[in-house]
Amino acid sequence: MTLQRENIQLELMRIFEENFEIENPDPDDDLREKYEFDSIDAIELLVEIEKMLGFKLTQEQKKQAMGIRTINHIYDYMEAMEKSRT
Repeated sequence: MTLQRENIQLELMRIFEENFEIENPDPDDDLREKYEFDSIDAIELLVEIEKMLGFKLTQEQKKQAMGIRTINHIYDYMEAMEKSRT
């Protein structure tokens, strides 16, 4: 099942609001600088990304996620992970 970018966006906005109490973040905001997103938040977000994708990420894929800084990076990352499965 491929996730549409619009559906990803809606789900991520829900996750950011419910899990991190961040409302309507700009897709280009640096999550670490603007919202003090830390490594624990990143791990929690990766769990949510796995749920959205419907499969577990490998250690290598999780390492690739460590460079994520913005929501737009998350979209690109999720699209890349989906493509890697096909």
